[in-house]
Amino acid sequence: MDMEGMSTAQLDENIQMMCNSKAEEFRLIGYENVTGKDIWNCVGSRYDKEGEPSLHKLVNDILSLKVTAFMNFMTISAYKGSTFD
Repeated sequence: MDMEGMSTAQLDENIQMMCNSKAEEFRLIGYENVTGKDIWNCVGSRYDKEGEPSLHKLVNDILSLKVTAFMNFMTISAYKGSTFD
């Protein structure tokens, strides 16, 4: 997948597809209510302090996200009072 020459809209669409794919993977193993937006909120929260990552890091972070890291994020967000929106 050559994403370097893509427009911002095309890149956003591909990132959304990867997040949706990861959410589907989590649903297949029993985490039924996970959405692509949830995946993005988890992965994107890592960049609040670090700043915008390189493209390969972003793709790797989405595709290698583990359920335990995702559930830790969701639990901490719930304690902080997040509505996950």
